[in-house]
Amino acid sequence: MATSLAASLGLPATPSQAGGSTVQRVYESLRKRIITLELPPDTTLSRADLTETYGVSQTPIREALQLLKQEGLVHIFPQSKTTVTRIDIPRTYEAHFLRVALETEVCRRLAAERDAETVTRARSIVRMQEAIADDSSQIAVFQELDELFHQTLFAGLGRAGLHQLVRERSGHLERIRRLHLPEKGKVLNILAGHYAILDGIASGDPEAAMAAIRDHLSQTVAKVEELRQEFPAYFD
Repeated sequence: MATSLAASLGLPATPSQAGGSTVQRVYESLRKRIITLELPPDTTLSRADLTETYGVSQTPIREALQLLKQEGLVHIFPQSKTTVTRIDIPRTYEAHFLRVALETEVCRRLAAERDAETVTRARSIVRMQEAIADDSSQIAVFQELDELFHQTLFAGLGRAGLHQLVRERSGHLERIRRLHLPEKGKVLNILAGHYAILDGIASGDPEAAMAAIRDHLSQTVAKVEELRQEFPAYFD
């Protein structure tokens, strides 16, 4: 769903959206399963099982796992096993710092340019989020659309590469967001935050847009300790 929507919005394709290599496709699939907690922390990943699941040889499986290791999403024990890591809180704060620094500047520039085209594209994504907001079975899709919303902002400045950088650093943060999403009122807060960001951009008010994105990105990080208490087995 998110892939076809990205294409319809004219957004630059990620390697997985463009087809990519076998390694990239396996990596993207495993990464999605990890950040949506389909594969929760401490899950053992059997290379034999993965080769069967994805219908590929062990070489792309091994290389995909190495990419996940670089993001800190798996532990590889040589000649033994591979497991999904627990959520690393320092990495989470680093990812948040990076996101705030980059996305604040993105929103400032979009507002200064009063980029109506980007606002229109982003609003269409928020409307799709609204359409599934009450359906708990669509929470993974909602999360994909959320990432697509932010990708759209970066693409509006021609900075898709920076969005990819943020994405590669945000695996631990994304898992915390997945834990936080079911909380009552969280989905509505996300929607309100998206509209506030777009209102600031559309009105040509950089300060309002910057304040909105900072507030929006702070919601989950503010809950880290509370979520760690609620889900201790998920955290390092």
